[in-house]
Amino acid sequence: MSFSPSSHGSIPTAAIVVIGDEILSGRTKDKNIGWLADQLGALGIKLVEARVIADKKNIIIDTVRTLSNAYDLVFTSGGIGPTHDDITTDAVAAAFNVPVIRHPEAERRLIAHYKNTDLEFNEARQKMADIPDTATLIDNPLSAAPGYIIGNVYVLPGVPTILQAMFQGVKGKLPGGVVLTRITVQCSTGEGNIATILADVEAKYHGVSIGSYPYMKPGHFGTAVVLSGLDDGLTTKAAKIVMREVRAFGADADIVNADGTVAK
Repeated sequence: MSFSPSSHGSIPTAAIVVIGDEILSGRTKDKNIGWLADQLGALGIKLVEARVIADKKNIIIDTVRTLSNAYDLVFTSGGIGPTHDDITTDAVAAAFNVPVIRHPEAERRLIAHYKNTDLEFNEARQKMADIPDTATLIDNPLSAAPGYIIGNVYVLPGVPTILQAMFQGVKGKLPGGVVLTRITVQCSTGEGNIATILADVEAKYHGVSIGSYPYMKPGHFGTAVVLSGLDDGLTTKAAKIVMREVRAFGADADIVNADGTVAK
């Protein structure tokens, strides 16, 4: 259960698009959404939406256009490798109505990279130097093949280790916002029992949003109540009210730290 979020003002918004039939089929498990969500949250960027879509050109075009218009930043992962089903670049270029070009700097980096290996810089690998016209390259410190930025869309590979290394190179240039304060109140009762308490607190403390997430552990169950807000003092006050009201209801409730220990 999640209550309606409050407005977060000028915090930049973002969406993630994971592209790949292998993700949808279950053959490959996505590891990028959660990691990117953590990174964006630490930068004060609010992740609003994440989609997993097929390797279909029209679907990629429509998704990129829609999300690019809806949010401040869009991050894609997958589909920029050397194989026939890596069609992300063609689709992203079409979404921005620009041609795909053989990018001289991308090609130079790839030639230099493969020169020091026993692998041939063949036609398939040359494809990784094809970039939408007007795009800016994103450095790839691990395998040379660059990602790129076009408009507000950051195009990254699907391999988690490479995506993470490349993101580190751009995150300092992202338009960050104010980092939200997030406080967790762990309650030893079901969310249905405290729904009215949470709704009342959220209504009273404007600018604080509240989400409730049931959990089950050996021997007991409960609800993790997560309060988020721009104003640290207001969010902390609301969390303490939740803790007090849940205790008054008759259930245990404690504010817990990120490592799971009870806050003093």
